[in-house]
Amino acid sequence: MEDDLEEPPLAVAINTPPEPSDGSPPVGVTVITGYLGAGKSTLVNYILKAQHGKRIAVILNEFGEEIGVERAMINEGEEGGLVEEWVELDNGCICCTVKHSLVQALEQLVQRKDRLDHILLETTGLANPAPLASVLWLDDQLESAVKLDSIITVVDAKNLRYQLKLHRDSSSFPEAYLQIAFADVVILNKVDQVVADDSLEELEKEIHNINSLASIIRSTRCQIDISRILDCRAYDSTHVAHLEALLEENKSLTTRELHDSGVRTLCICEPKKIDLDKVRVWLEEILWDKKYGMDVYRCKGVLSIVNSDQLHTLQAVREIYEIVPARNWRKDENQQNKIVFIGKLLNENVLYDSLRACTVESC
Repeated sequence: MEDDLEEPPLAVAINTPPEPSDGSPPVGVTVITGYLGAGKSTLVNYILKAQHGKRIAVILNEFGEEIGVERAMINEGEEGGLVEEWVELDNGCICCTVKHSLVQALEQLVQRKDRLDHILLETTGLANPAPLASVLWLDDQLESAVKLDSIITVVDAKNLRYQLKLHRDSSSFPEAYLQIAFADVVILNKVDQVVADDSLEELEKEIHNINSLASIIRSTRCQIDISRILDCRAYDSTHVAHLEALLEENKSLTTRELHDSGVRTLCICEPKKIDLDKVRVWLEEILWDKKYGMDVYRCKGVLSIVNSDQLHTLQAVREIYEIVPARNWRKDENQQNKIVFIGKLLNENVLYDSLRACTVESC
């Protein structure tokens, strides 16, 4: 495998970590996932060796043989255990492997968070990043110490179309679909291997048909501007401007041009103010009870709530959702509800009608 040809970065063992500083802001955590062979290992190697001037901690979860960085590790700990000893690299990064307790590893890391700019979590062998998102989003022990920043999915430009086509009409949706559906950023890797008749624009269109909220970065051997995958603030309820821009781009998106029942994105809008309690019940019926037979992976939106001057943001990953006030509506704004759904078997008409039942006139 190409990753095995790479020389490991120089490693220096860390001794006693410094005590954490009081009042430190939460450290952002970026989850890196991708289909087998897409280039996750190449991306991690690149970050660990690049001279980017950032203090980045890399956790290698579910450690696999395909990554060359293991030669820079001190040890892998006892079987089923956790590596307690971190490794410091010559570019300022630190890394370790985790075989069991991700929360414990993060707790160890944030004790030294005054030294860190960011944490990257590489999910070798993990098909579905949603469980990790829920841990990082909701875990009480980590709530004030770390924050989920974004999910980055690496895809293979040469083989992606085949991977998607192979399962398009299947009842099961493999890693290639799920990882794109949950992504905030998609790294379209190995673009140098795409032949002339395989249009990169068509590949990007296929990705956006699955998840139009994700931004796409083209790369060769995952050599990217690292700042493009850090501090995305994809789960930050106060980062409203970026969310609003995404929703504006997607407000006319429908499923009418799509002819299968696969994973897709659609946006619904409702100009009338909605009742917050009714919206919560509505979301729980969709996300928890699967009342309308839809399987929603991700959901983002801005809401106009009755008896409130504040714009509320909506975020959901699988069954977990959050509605929080973000800022006051501006007087010149069109105060309407805009919600984007990413999932399988989405029914546009049902979503429109059921959301409309939550408007203030129906209260």
